[in-house]
Amino acid sequence: MRHEKKVLSDYYKRIADGSKTFELRLANWECNEGDILVLCEWDEERNQYTGRFLEKEVTFVGKTQNMQFWPAEEVEKYGYQIISFK
Repeated sequence: MRHEKKVLSDYYKRIADGSKTFELRLANWECNEGDILVLCEWDEERNQYTGRFLEKEVTFVGKTQNMQFWPAEEVEKYGYQIISFK
């Protein structure tokens, strides 16, 4: 399946140069390993798409709903961080 999603220019550039190898998205749509994520660059200043896009194969999907790794108080205090590695 192919999924087209908007991505801000700063993030688009980091994905394009290979330094950003993840996406953090609200899980309000179904995405699975093997799907194609089409990331369409969005220019915030002009409030429009630039016409540039990247296609990436989804290799992993981790969902956090119903995960209880840490107490809610600690999540509220510190939030989450996403760590990418290679």
